[in-house]
Amino acid sequence: MTLTRKTDAPKPNGAARHLDPRSLPLEGRRDGETAIQCCVRMELERYFELLDGEPPDDLYRLVMQQVESVLLESVLRECGDNRSKAAAWLGITRNTLRAKLPNP
Repeated sequence: MTLTRKTDAPKPNGAARHLDPRSLPLEGRRDGETAIQCCVRMELERYFELLDGEPPDDLYRLVMQQVESVLLESVLRECGDNRSKAAAWLGITRNTLRAKLPNP
């Protein structure tokens, strides 16, 4: 997966510059771990500390819902709320995107 910085100037051939997520600085990152993976791992470690030995309930659903909502919100913002463009960036259809968004 590659990330594109919107502030980077286009390459002469018109292609966007791509940024290797492993090159992003982040304290505590393990070898080969992307910035996103590191953030999720660190937040889960913190969550488990807060649970103080209590077992989590429905952890997969909880994490996926929270990650998905932030992903959709961030992509829509970057796309200027253009749902067609956001769906293309996400690799899903507009109908799927619409179904995943909260009702206004």
